[in-house]
Amino acid sequence: MPAAFCSSPNHGERKGGRTPDSLILHYTGVATGEAAVRLLCDPATQVSAHYVVMPDGALWQLVPETRRAWHAGKGSWAGETDMNDISIGVEIAHPGHKDGAAAFPYPEAQIATVTALCLDIVGRWRITPQRVLAHSDIAPDRKIDPGEFFPWAQLAKAGVGHYVAPCPIADGPRLEQDASGADVEELQSLLARYGYGIDFSGVYDKKTQLVVRAFQRHFRPGLVDGTADFSTVVTLRKLLAARPQG
Repeated sequence: MPAAFCSSPNHGERKGGRTPDSLILHYTGVATGEAAVRLLCDPATQVSAHYVVMPDGALWQLVPETRRAWHAGKGSWAGETDMNDISIGVEIAHPGHKDGAAAFPYPEAQIATVTALCLDIVGRWRITPQRVLAHSDIAPDRKIDPGEFFPWAQLAKAGVGHYVAPCPIADGPRLEQDASGADVEELQSLLARYGYGIDFSGVYDKKTQLVVRAFQRHFRPGLVDGTADFSTVVTLRKLLAARPQG
């Protein structure tokens, strides 16, 4: 895709000749896209991304896709603990949000570019839908971006990512912090099967709550509270049942 270039010095070799099998979407969390590009191209920050998508839809490339950009930080997915090594990172210029606060909408022109860019990347690198991820998916204890207001369903309709219609929120059984037992262990197992980094402790601890919140942000955004209610669990089961092979 046509892109402006701002070469970031913050990148390295992909280890052992590995190639990308994951695409990770972020938001920048700073006031402007220009400020984000400056940060990502500053050697003092030690962070970068392959691409930045501006609010008006303009696209910047900072790191070649064959290189290891420093966008993911500490995190994991499906047993992989060095996500920078196997991923392409796309930063979406957006000021960010805090839990419970209203979000700035993602402009239509920006989402159009994000969608086209993602389609291009997943097509060329043969990235499977279930490996199009949020930063919060791989680092639920540190990150909340691109947030529950990001239009994952819209991208999925265009062919980007893995998504099912969330089960409606309703009263019913709930698992929440400090619960324990077989039901909690089964929930942890289901989350791990999908790819989240979580232990099968059988205790609904803080880590489990954070992973559930990350899952809700991506797949059940109507209520992000870290409680595994009926809607959350059914949506997770639907995703596992519909997961493409490969």
